[in-house]
Amino acid sequence: MTQATGTSRPGGRTARTREAVHAATRELLAESADGTVEIAEVAARSGVHVATIYRRWRTADGLIIDTVVEELGRRSPLPATGDLRADLLHWIGRLLTDLREPGHLAFFRALLRTGGRVENGLDFVEPRIRQLQDTLEASGTTVLTWTDLLELILTPAYVRALLSFPMDPATDAARLADNVMAIRAARERAQQAEQTDQTGQAEQTG
Repeated sequence: MTQATGTSRPGGRTARTREAVHAATRELLAESADGTVEIAEVAARSGVHVATIYRRWRTADGLIIDTVVEELGRRSPLPATGDLRADLLHWIGRLLTDLREPGHLAFFRALLRTGGRVENGLDFVEPRIRQLQDTLEASGTTVLTWTDLLELILTPAYVRALLSFPMDPATDAARLADNVMAIRAARERAQQAEQTDQTGQAEQTG
């Protein structure tokens, strides 16, 4: 993936500008009734020139996605200790707790509204995808990808929250983590069986 505009050069003035713009965008999203903001509003609130914002984010939708993804990552960071179940439990517990707060869901609704309209939208969420993949790679698993975590954890958690029926961190965090571990174990067994079968076939033809 190419790096998204607005996410480069993390140090110095660029970082301060990005944080000022993100802070203004977060405030405006929290005040917005429909999950939209205008770049002119962000410029006025942040004190960053409107041309600078357009140059780095190109569109208001791109700015919203970049801001929301960073905010979601800050609220529910992903550890990568190598113990996959423990890492998932920690992350999912934070995620489900935060999803019970109205502010978190407002950010996600804004992300849903803008995601389909932004060209190369995955560029903006690449840092979050990298975090998901880092957690998996730290555990040594080769049979899971970040899309599995999207389907097995994020999708059901957010759908339930959007339906005003949020999951309970005390019980559902372990259930979701165990679902991932069960899929991992099943795929590893299937992979091992396939390798054993291939070895047997090679010996028969050798």
